Amino acid sequence: MPILPSAALALLLASPTASTDEPAAPDFFAAALCQPPYSMDNATALYEAAEKLAKPDTSNLGAATYRLPAPISRDGFVASDAVFAGSAVGVLVDGEVAARLAERYGLVAETSHLLGASSLGFSRPLPDEQQGMKDLGLISIVARQSPAMPGRTLLACEFVSNEDREAMEELEKSSR
Repeated sequence: MPILPSAALALLLASPTASTDEPAAPDFFAAALCQPPYSMDNATALYEAAEKLAKPDTSNLGAATYRLPAPISRDGFVASDAVFAGSAVGVLVDGEVAARLAERYGLVAETSHLLGASSLGFSRPLPDEQQGMKDLGLISIVARQSPAMPGRTLLACEFVSNEDREAMEELEKSSR
């Protein structure tokens, strides 16, 4: 008796495929938007995934950048590199688009000018219920552009310890 097309399709769908064994590619853009909020475990997993994709370029102001196999996009923004810097995980978005990122993701202008008077930065702390390390510091989404990164904008999920934030505030006061 011949196999009917629907039975053949059912057999094909029921058979295991090689692609189901491969882990899903990490969503670096989501990580830059703190989805999920920053944690050491999540940052380590993303870093290890990036290490499997490419060799790091560490010439970007102490940050390690990894060229992604293909550009990623979200909400009209495109990124080709994942970035790891200190306690931040993010992407380098094509173009000098910090103000557009700020508008899209509800970020506000940063008041500190310690990172360079010509830098343009925006940030927004996550809501309290998403601050998984609140006793230690704050997690924020940041968008920054600088002459040090011409043609690109950093979009990142950043953890800043209470001690670092207090030190930055003191430096800002003494520089006025």
